[in-house]
Amino acid sequence: MNKRKIFNDPVYGFISIPYDIVFDVIEHPIFQRLRRIQQLGLSSLVYPGATHSRFHHSLGAMHLMHKSLDVLKAKGHPISEQESKAAVLAILMHDLGHGPFSHALEGVLMRDVHHEHISMLLMQQLIDEFGDAIEEAIAIFTNQHPKKYLHQLVSGQLDMDRLDYLTRDSFYSGVSEGVVGYDRIINMLDVHEDNIVVEEKAVYSIEKFIVARRLMYWQVYLHKTSLVADLMLKNVMLRAKELAQKTDMSKGISENLAFFLKEQIDAEQAPMYLDKFASLDDFDVIQALKYWMQHEDNILCTLSSSIINRKLFKIEFAEDAKINEKFQALKSSFDEDEIRYFLLKGQAQNNAYNPEKDNIYIKFKDGTIKEITEISEQWNVRSLSENPVVKHYLAYPK
Repeated sequence: MNKRKIFNDPVYGFISIPYDIVFDVIEHPIFQRLRRIQQLGLSSLVYPGATHSRFHHSLGAMHLMHKSLDVLKAKGHPISEQESKAAVLAILMHDLGHGPFSHALEGVLMRDVHHEHISMLLMQQLIDEFGDAIEEAIAIFTNQHPKKYLHQLVSGQLDMDRLDYLTRDSFYSGVSEGVVGYDRIINMLDVHEDNIVVEEKAVYSIEKFIVARRLMYWQVYLHKTSLVADLMLKNVMLRAKELAQKTDMSKGISENLAFFLKEQIDAEQAPMYLDKFASLDDFDVIQALKYWMQHEDNILCTLSSSIINRKLFKIEFAEDAKINEKFQALKSSFDEDEIRYFLLKGQAQNNAYNPEKDNIYIKFKDGTIKEITEISEQWNVRSLSENPVVKHYLAYPK
């Protein structure tokens, strides 16, 4: 069977499958599930075109990874066929652990268990079927591989995950401020002392990448309407979990969603229930929301109806003191139970570039290496690295 298939991707054009095993992983039910997970949660309530899936994104990131490895090989860096295959698989599978509506329900259905941990557990399940290539992919994914720069291409300040999601989310949302010069950045990649660096000629593309990431966070990922929709969805599930401790909530919803509402699963227990989790997708949640629109519990009914019919809460960004003042003023309008679900107070933080976590290094023609904030002419790149933007919010029914 010919497994070197070609996908017609609306962002990059034709994407080819570089290895037979990549085709086999894509065909696996665990990966096919990503077709049914929205990349941007409920952002389509703001940007109608933003209905692309984690499946789209994973294929795009795989494509960029393969291009990056070819660039590094052409510059004389020894990357074996086995290592290249493992790196491509690592980025392909990096989002396997996302639950319904991606980040919106992160850590809710399985208490404080993040998608990266679930991704790793699901990869481990695939070792029996696909062997050593998956083991090496896991080593790259978890930063246990001898070549650290391969991990940086999967998870770093300038990884293939970020390059694809900025490009793809910008395309589907129509927010042109998020467009980045991914092709130029990839062609200027190099390796210095086991770290990914970027050639001097791409410095302006890197500055644009950092600024684009900041703009995409405020215009798309943390857009106030997207933010309040995600908060409301999270509260629907928290309310349903609360009710499931007192009454039977299995009626009208999928068996596996009912299980995660009833049981309090944590990171230690997660491996035992991977199959149940990997059966969940956005459709389970939508089905539940539509059923709960008629539920006798006013909180669950109101939140579910509000999301399905896009009657979202009002949300305001303001200084912390003003948010607290308004919160206190509104408290008397709700009973004790309702306050937790109808009066939503918190903060949104946008850290477009965090040099404390990882760095972007620029390589000059004379061989010297400098960190991007040392040389950037963009004052906001330096400012963003030093002062992450924090906005306080309050959301409540209109």
